[in-house]
Amino acid sequence: QVQLVESGGDLVQAGGSLRLSCAYSGDTGYISDMAWFRQAPGKERDLVATITTSGARNYALSVKGRFTISRDNAKNTLYLQMNSLRPEDTAVYYCYAADWRLGVEKDVWGQGTQVTVSS
Repeated sequence: QVQLVESGGDLVQAGGSLRLSCAYSGDTGYISDMAWFRQAPGKERDLVATITTSGARNYALSVKGRFTISRDNAKNTLYLQMNSLRPEDTAVYYCYAADWRLGVEKDVWGQGTQVTVSS
């Protein structure tokens, strides 16, 4: 079993920065890709950024150039550095991991952390 716990969400003014963290624990040796998603009120959960075990990154167009995803496997932590924040970035941010412990991909989610950007 893998557990994910996010932290770092806060209220910040537009133009500000935040760094989200996602600590992963349990049987972490089978985690492959990891990602950050976000869900604004009344909207679907959207992909923000992904990172593979080799460090390859992809970003949603809306955050490219402003957000940076990274992972520290020694510390079992996934990060999302968010700069130049905009009110439209307001959402609950979720950490995601693909867990292959059982030989098939299992989706693992954290509980979410609230990011609110004021104008």
